[in-house]
Amino acid sequence: MLTLLVGTSRPQSRTRRVAEFYATLLDELGAPYQFLDLTDLPADLLTEALYHNAGRHDEFNRLIAPLDQSDKLVIFAPEYNCSIPGALKTFIDALPYPGGIRGKKAALVSLSSGGQGGLLALSHLTDILFYLGTSVLPQRVRLPHISQHLSKEGEITDPLLRQVLREQAEALLSW
Repeated sequence: MLTLLVGTSRPQSRTRRVAEFYATLLDELGAPYQFLDLTDLPADLLTEALYHNAGRHDEFNRLIAPLDQSDKLVIFAPEYNCSIPGALKTFIDALPYPGGIRGKKAALVSLSSGGQGGLLALSHLTDILFYLGTSVLPQRVRLPHISQHLSKEGEITDPLLRQVLREQAEALLSW
């Protein structure tokens, strides 16, 4: 099972639409998947699920339980202030340690309004995942100028971006 992790808590985000587009690719490839969307994070995550409370927050534990069924992840990380969203970092910090996503394989997709496509966000996220013992697929995908390439219906309109996403999905499935 694959988990598609929507790495922002922003409601109705472009990140979710990109993840849904990726899901259509997985459907075409016959791969089962599930979503884990950070819009579902508990409101009291910062005060009640970290540090001395790790592992004791029932709502957070229910949210992350599907990760146990996944050996592979696709993490969709929008670029926020030249890095990943704070919600994604907090989510990762709240995961059981060691454990959580240790030993899993991850494909990374970043998106941004700018021309770099989230390059720094990918770099930061890769470093975090390596530290946690998560393997990262070398084919990391950057989606620059996302507003120009993502329709309101959630279609990636640029043929090259569609191709690199599909190639990444194929590589992840065969890994």
